[in-house]
Amino acid sequence: MTTVYFVRHAQSDGSVLDARTQPLTPKGQKDCALVTAYLRDKQIQAVFSSPYQRAVDTVRPFAQEQKLPVETVEAFREHETVGDTYADQVYFPFIQQYWNDLTFKLPGDESIADLQKRNIDALEKILREHAGESVVVGTHGMALASILRYYDGVFGFADFLDMVKRKPWIVKLVFDGSQTPAISYVDLFA
Repeated sequence: MTTVYFVRHAQSDGSVLDARTQPLTPKGQKDCALVTAYLRDKQIQAVFSSPYQRAVDTVRPFAQEQKLPVETVEAFREHETVGDTYADQVYFPFIQQYWNDLTFKLPGDESIADLQKRNIDALEKILREHAGESVVVGTHGMALASILRYYDGVFGFADFLDMVKRKPWIVKLVFDGSQTPAISYVDLFA
């Protein structure tokens, strides 16, 4: 069995417009302790992350405690869209178009199908190289949503809207040799 704990980043500072360098807020930094506490006894052998600062910073305290490096994987970066700089009241209706048609994209954008393919390709590489282990992957909302859609076939826009409120958030995928993993959601604030 291979277990992957996807960790959606903690609350980030949206006033920093550069997606790659957007830091965690003080609340986000504090909430990383919830991630560390949950993962502490899970016998994690490796920690991966999107290269974006908010994702790395969310899993770094756990990795440091366990004396594990955080290996950044470019393919786990967030969805690339011109909508990244829109206010939420414009962004969410805009993003709904992507969920209505997974191949939809504007010039310069990435479709959810494209996002899904690069994330699944990166995940499959980890599954091959870390078979039988438990690993952590620091990630983002749309990236994680695309992975969940790939495996359950129904994760959609309404689920995405529910997810955006959850920072940090952990989704556990257990692969036992079948194509479809067992998926469970971890509410760190319960």
